[in-house]
Amino acid sequence: MIPILATPFHDDETPDTESLARMIGFFAGLGVNGVTVLGVLGESNRLTDRERTDLIRTAVKAAGKMPVVAGCSHTGTAASIALCQEAADLGASAVMIAPSKQPSPSDEAVIGYYSRIAVKTSLPIVLQDHPASTEVHMSTPLILRLAKEIPSIACIKAEAVPSPGKIAAIKTGLQGIREIPVLTGLGALYGFFDLERGSDGFNTGFAFPEVLLAIVAKIQAQDFDGAYEIYRTYLPLMVFEQQPGLAIRKEILRRRGLISTARVRHPGGNIDPTAASQLAALLDRSFPGQDLTKPVTV
Repeated sequence: MIPILATPFHDDETPDTESLARMIGFFAGLGVNGVTVLGVLGESNRLTDRERTDLIRTAVKAAGKMPVVAGCSHTGTAASIALCQEAADLGASAVMIAPSKQPSPSDEAVIGYYSRIAVKTSLPIVLQDHPASTEVHMSTPLILRLAKEIPSIACIKAEAVPSPGKIAAIKTGLQGIREIPVLTGLGALYGFFDLERGSDGFNTGFAFPEVLLAIVAKIQAQDFDGAYEIYRTYLPLMVFEQQPGLAIRKEILRRRGLISTARVRHPGGNIDPTAASQLAALLDRSFPGQDLTKPVTV
């Protein structure tokens, strides 16, 4: 379980590094296996270069010995390489990279992108397959070729829907190459079904990592009925949280006391009063009588 972290902002939209450190400390206490900063959820496309530097530095310091993965995707190969080199200099443990859309899409362009980056960075690479944000559709054979030809690809974040079948195909293909963890994203929406088909865990931003840790523990114990029961219980919350935009997830994190405000940086939208009321009722139904500022009981 490696949470994707939101980037906290003050009401004036300046980054809130104190809240970021608090969130990392809380998640570390839950027993997560690492954290990822500056992903799509981290509003990386709305940050300046200096802000990126400050946020990675803060995350590495707050995480201590826990691994920090830094999102380093960029539309330009040279720029992505520079971001990776900075992440390494700041103490990140790995980088997460998604391919960029090109005017003339081709598998060779994607392979060239990752190959050039791998040569120039010392860090392991998390390959992110998320066509919803990248508009790049990587086939299973392409992903397997990348895994075979680029040894520094150390993890695959599988977010192309329908995800269960693709995860199963990737896991089967990797048996003839090498062992690489394949992690589920997409807010855990299809988490149970992905785990059933071979996913090794989660790399996503659902605001209750303890729920996902409990599901993974049940799967590892071969208790699929128990895993499904947890998934079924919290699926309405996952669905509500995963609506387009970041406002709902950030509001949950605020209600958990992990970030000071739920501010989404412009031009992103913030939560409206009706959605906030719906969320409050849903949280009460999902965790009756529980203090959300503490680890929840699943």
